[in-house]
Amino acid sequence: MEDGRSDAKEASMVELALSLEKVGQIDGQKKLWGLLRLFMACMVSGGIQYGWALQLSLLSPYSQTLGIPHQYVSLTWICGPIAGFVVQPIVGYYSDRCTARMGRRRPFILVGCLIICASVLLIGFSADIGRALGDTKEHCSVSTGPRWAAAAIYIVGFWFLDFANNTVQGPARAMMADLSAGNHGPNVGQAVFCLWMAIGNVLGYTAGANGKWHEWFPWLKSSACCDACANLKGAFLTAVILIVISMTVTMYLAGEKQLDKADVQAASGRGCFSAFGDLFKSLRNLPPSMFKVLAVTAITWLAWFPFFQYDTDWMGREIYHGVPQGPKSSVYDAGVREGAIGLLLSSITLGATSFLIPKLCRKLTSKVVWSISNFMVFGIMTAMVVVGLISTKGYNVALTANLTGPDPKLKAIALTLFALIGIPQAVLFSVPWAVASEVVAAEEDDGQGQGQGLAIGVLNIAIVVPQFPGRNVFSCSGNLFKKFK
Repeated sequence: MEDGRSDAKEASMVELALSLEKVGQIDGQKKLWGLLRLFMACMVSGGIQYGWALQLSLLSPYSQTLGIPHQYVSLTWICGPIAGFVVQPIVGYYSDRCTARMGRRRPFILVGCLIICASVLLIGFSADIGRALGDTKEHCSVSTGPRWAAAAIYIVGFWFLDFANNTVQGPARAMMADLSAGNHGPNVGQAVFCLWMAIGNVLGYTAGANGKWHEWFPWLKSSACCDACANLKGAFLTAVILIVISMTVTMYLAGEKQLDKADVQAASGRGCFSAFGDLFKSLRNLPPSMFKVLAVTAITWLAWFPFFQYDTDWMGREIYHGVPQGPKSSVYDAGVREGAIGLLLSSITLGATSFLIPKLCRKLTSKVVWSISNFMVFGIMTAMVVVGLISTKGYNVALTANLTGPDPKLKAIALTLFALIGIPQAVLFSVPWAVASEVVAAEEDDGQGQGQGLAIGVLNIAIVVPQFPGRNVFSCSGNLFKKFK
């Protein structure tokens, strides 16, 4: 009798163990599927970053082919700080309180992506639209004068593109935090977001470096749009396709829940603009050491602005010695494509360095790593100036010897500098936020801190505000350099 009970007990234990193992396998499969779904739900950030990479690598050179003077190109980028300062806080406020059936974030992602597609098409076809509106009828291969209608269309599209980018990026990042909370953790969500950004960067810079779009799709060319313009069209039309696909995947897989209107009414304050007032009022109560962080952040980003705006243009002008319009435009276009390859290298270096930053910060502290990166920026930017001067001097010598093309050694050095600048760029996108959080956390122990949200908000101001005078400085310095060159 006892043996029968013992056998039954053992059988039940085995059955229980098998059941637990099966449950564990099911839970593991659910977790894996949940992670895969989270990854695919963030695809829209990769599509947006693809377009952003094209914007960084191609639009400054393209604007000059429309007649916008080189020294004034930086002024067309002033929409960036305006969008970052105004659009993101307002969109963030309303996306937190949106009660649409499809969720809080997806309505803003949908609208933003549609505006991006329209803006990209407006930019890509600006030369053709400008000709229809009365620009010069000369063929683009011989035209050297300004095309003001095309330039106006381009600027309108550029501004809408920047505003739409900010409309999508904030809600997309917030949605990752929403979807990963409780299951995978916010760090996993942000890591997935950054991974898609890296994928978009690599694909975007590769597309920008490709000069075959006009050969693959000859119908892109017109009398107002030559090879470089047609290449931009092809890359941007691809961006539209990728954004539509990635947006569709995100809209389908990001299972957001509808927000309860009662919760929104209970949490609503004085309106979205109260966030700006609260932020500026809190500046008075910041820890003293935080102002040092803000000052270094502002100066650091001020140093980075000319690189972000003129990186590929520098390669086309200083290394390849081309000009955006006229007979040497093809040489300039080749230099721009080479510059896009340099940006691709910097993206790869940036991604690799990102894995090392946490270990370096633990070993050397975040402040030391940040300081070292700023000295690296100084060294690399100085080297670029020296390489540009040597290239100009060598070009003058080559003209007398009837030699053509860029110096292979200087081109290799320039690409190396592009790759190296990805190291401090990885620090730029991560460490300042960590330093600000450390400062605020240390003060919170003394009861004087203002919270991590304040640290992020104030640091964003330090990044955005210097861009307004910075654009004017770069324009004036461009005129000054032109006089003494």
